Amino acid sequence: MKLGFLTNVMVSCGISDLKTIAAWGAENGFADLEVGPTVPLHEEDVAQIREEGRIDLSALIFCRNFLSGNAEQAEEFKKQIIRRIEIAGRYHIPKVLCSTGVAPDSFDGPRFDPRKSLDRSVEFLKVMVAKAEDLGVTLCVENCPLMGNIGFAPFMWDELFSRIDSPNFKLAFDPSHLVWQMMDPYQAVHDYGSRIAHVHAKDTEILWEELRRTGILYCPKGSEDTSDGWWRYRVPGLGQIDWKKLIDRLREAGFDGTISIEHEDPVWGGSQEKVKEGLIRGLHHIQSCM
Repeated sequence: MKLGFLTNVMVSCGISDLKTIAAWGAENGFADLEVGPTVPLHEEDVAQIREEGRIDLSALIFCRNFLSGNAEQAEEFKKQIIRRIEIAGRYHIPKVLCSTGVAPDSFDGPRFDPRKSLDRSVEFLKVMVAKAEDLGVTLCVENCPLMGNIGFAPFMWDELFSRIDSPNFKLAFDPSHLVWQMMDPYQAVHDYGSRIAHVHAKDTEILWEELRRTGILYCPKGSEDTSDGWWRYRVPGLGQIDWKKLIDRLREAGFDGTISIEHEDPVWGGSQEKVKEGLIRGLHHIQSCM
C-alpha cells in the first residue's frame, strides 16, 4: 500500500500550485498525490511531476453534482470529469474519482430517496466508464453523501454495480462517512473489498453529548461543514475508526492501492503550519497501523 494525500486541504490554506504541493509531499514522506478540483490542472505540471518521479500521481478527483438542477452547471461538471479521464489516460494516472450525481427530485423535505436519481446517474456513469475503459483508467465513485452523490451506502453500491459491470468501475472508499451514518466500515470492506480501488483516510468524531441534544437531523450549515454540529471530521487517529482493524480488513481483501489522507479536520486547520502538521500526524498514525 502507498500513503498519499488529497490536495484540497493545501488549497484551503493558500497553496494551490501543483508542483509546490508535490515537492512538499515528497519531502515529508508521502509517496502519492491525489489531485483535487481546486488545484489548477496544467498538463505541463503533471508531465513534469511524472517525469521527475519523486512522488506518484495516482488519482485525479472531481466530485461535483453532474445531475444538478442548474443545467449549465451540470454540463460543465460533466466536461470537467471527462477532461480528467482524458488527462489521466495521457499521463498514465490510473484512477479518476467522482460522485454519482443526485437529481433535485430525490428530495422531499428532510426525506431523501436516492433511487429516484439512479437511472439518470447510471446513464452518465456509463459514458464515463466507457471513456475510462478506452484509456486504461479506473473510474472510482466516492461514497460521500454530501457532494451530489447517491453512491453513499452499500445498498446503493449494489444498485450501481448491478447496472455497470466493468473492471474499470470501482469504489473510492471513505470510512469516515459510514461512521456518522451509523454504518459499519469494517463490514463494508469485508463485503466490497474486491470493489475498492482507492481509500480516503479520514476519521470521524461523534460528539455524543451534542447528538443527544440535537438528534441526527441537525446540520446547522446545511452542508458538509459540520464543525458545530454533532459530528466532525478528524485526521486519522483522532476519531472513532480503528485504523489497525480497517487496514487489516483491507489487506485481507487483497487491497494494495493508495491510502490517501483527506484532511478536513477543523482542529488542524486554519493555517499552513497546522494543515501541514495535521497531514503529517495522519501519515504517522496510518504508518503505525500498517
